[in-house]
Amino acid sequence: MATKTTTKKQPTKRKRSATKKKLVIVESPAKAKTIGKYLGRTYNVIASKGHIRDLPKSRMGIEIENEFTPEYISIRGKGDTIKSLKSEAKKAKEVFLASDPDREGEAIAWHVAHILNLDVNDYNRVTFNEITKETVKDAFKHPRTIDMNLVNAQQARRIIDRLVGYSISPILWKKVKKGLSAGRVQSVALWIIIQRERAIQKFQPEEYWTIDSVFKKGRSKFKASFYGLDGKKTNLKDNAAVQSVLKRLDPKADFTIADVKKREKKRQPPRPFTTSTLQQDANKKLRFRTGRTMMAAQQLYEGINIGKEGSQGLITYMRTDSTRISSGAKHEAAAFLHEHYGAEYAANHPQKGKLPEGAQDAHEAVRPTSVLRTPQSIEKYLTKDQYKLYNLIWCRFVASQMTPAVVDTQTVTIDQNGVNYRANGSKLKFEGYLKVYAAGKEKDNILPSLETGDAVQMVSNQPDQHFTQPPARYTEAALIKTLEENGVGRPSTYAPTLMTIQKRYYVKLEARRFVPTELGEIVNKLIEEYFPDIVNVDFTADIEGQLDEIEEAKRKWVAVVNDFYQPFSKEVTHAEKEMESVQIKEPLAGFNCDICGAPMVEKMGKYGKFFACSRFPDCRNTQTIVKEIGVTCPKCHKGQVIERKTKKKRTFYGCSRYPECDFVSWDKPIGRDCPKCHHFLVNKKVRGGWQVLCPQGDYEETIIK
Repeated sequence: MATKTTTKKQPTKRKRSATKKKLVIVESPAKAKTIGKYLGRTYNVIASKGHIRDLPKSRMGIEIENEFTPEYISIRGKGDTIKSLKSEAKKAKEVFLASDPDREGEAIAWHVAHILNLDVNDYNRVTFNEITKETVKDAFKHPRTIDMNLVNAQQARRIIDRLVGYSISPILWKKVKKGLSAGRVQSVALWIIIQRERAIQKFQPEEYWTIDSVFKKGRSKFKASFYGLDGKKTNLKDNAAVQSVLKRLDPKADFTIADVKKREKKRQPPRPFTTSTLQQDANKKLRFRTGRTMMAAQQLYEGINIGKEGSQGLITYMRTDSTRISSGAKHEAAAFLHEHYGAEYAANHPQKGKLPEGAQDAHEAVRPTSVLRTPQSIEKYLTKDQYKLYNLIWCRFVASQMTPAVVDTQTVTIDQNGVNYRANGSKLKFEGYLKVYAAGKEKDNILPSLETGDAVQMVSNQPDQHFTQPPARYTEAALIKTLEENGVGRPSTYAPTLMTIQKRYYVKLEARRFVPTELGEIVNKLIEEYFPDIVNVDFTADIEGQLDEIEEAKRKWVAVVNDFYQPFSKEVTHAEKEMESVQIKEPLAGFNCDICGAPMVEKMGKYGKFFACSRFPDCRNTQTIVKEIGVTCPKCHKGQVIERKTKKKRTFYGCSRYPECDFVSWDKPIGRDCPKCHHFLVNKKVRGGWQVLCPQGDYEETIIK
């Protein structure tokens, strides 16, 4: 009989229950990644990827009769994100909301709290002005409740903008053209551009003359210009005035140095960047469009992996209207300047910039999170755009903490028979902040040694006729400056406003300046006539002021919205009844439809201009607009080379016989062949201008600036 063996059961190991982590919700995955590294394993940092709730797109979404209650819904396409947020929140020990430190960020935190059923009175809101390890960790030691004043200010803006957009836009669709829109701030921006265009059209040039001369003392020559008569500044309006001046002169006789004034002038350093001044300088110096600037700034703020230091936020929050600097940043900058430039370059008491009227001063200026991270030390970790913008921000901040530049100036008055000329000389005595942040390429203009009573001789005397010029059209930088000076919009609104008026084809950029289109002129005219307050700069600035008062708990948001809506609703009713339909004339294409024979016209669509049959919708024939460059295809020698665009709007060149001929080139062919290898030559943009060269690298011509 076999004996039964029993095996002893091993005791099963109990699974340790996973320690619950604290959940942190931010807007972007990049920001989540950076903060996650700072907070460590006890935290789980995830992104809401922007807003998760908003007003519906298909309708107004505001209960006007019920105190303007907004009907928020989950944003389409955010279902998976919301599920993930809810799932992670259930597992979490505690939930923190760490969206950006402004009205928009506060609203995102509030919406997330609503979705996750969090109490807005809990201490779960965390904010920081820069994403560095010390700042982030310190912020989590001092959480606060959601600031409903900030939320209500944002809600009021959103509701007023929705009331404007969803009231005026349907009228424009009905009376002018489908797809049009009208926004509160964008309408003012369009009006400002059109006002400038009207001023240009009305401008009457006025004649004026100048007299530029060259004098010499001994062998030293210097330039001077006509100033006036008998010590008084005199304008030369016409040639007769010039001739009366010249009659008083004897060019062969000596002129006398009547006065020499020497002064020492100080040029004060610029203030650190605000959102507006950053966008302006990036546009002027880097030729960055506003959207491009803010995209690069967002990346620098959220964090870049810079080698041994790991992921670091490189700049402070980039949406601000303040030039304030923290004491810690000032001390670090002072130590840096003493070490690298010398004590004479470090300002003991950096100038405080005066805040513009209406500025909120909620955040610091845009500055590097650490001045010790010089642009050169982290260049290899940055993209070209990131490096250029970081270098601009770093240099501006460092310059703001430096001493003034000192310039020796000299003003010399030259006289003969009561005819006065003036020569201005300057010499940089001390660089100061210009060592880091030069405004432009300025050269010294050194005059010879001149004393009162010295005799000098005239070498040449050149009268020139001029005409006054009309005011210049707005660049992006100039328009942003004008909007800010007039209190229209806020730091977060400039980029989307400029983008919208271009996207709607109300304006176009020509030579980097805004030009209104016919459509923009029509829309502006109708809004001016039927909704005058919407394009009233003072009215729009007053709305911004009232939104600030909501944030400061001085006014209730419902009252502000109601004060706006009551007169506005009457204008809407009047416009619906009285506004007449407008027929937009579409330019003829110059050829007929190859299907029905009707004339083809030029239309504007979502992706730009195209040709369409004038009998639309009866005939739906369309054609892509192609631009011939006057060069025969170098591959098939039959078709014409035409300019094309990729989906991302990048220009390239191809054969008009495509797909029969597959010739393509990123650079523009010029219709000549290389004298060495006989490959076609192209016109390529290079640093300093344009250059004709061979793509094979065998031949190149002089750069044309």
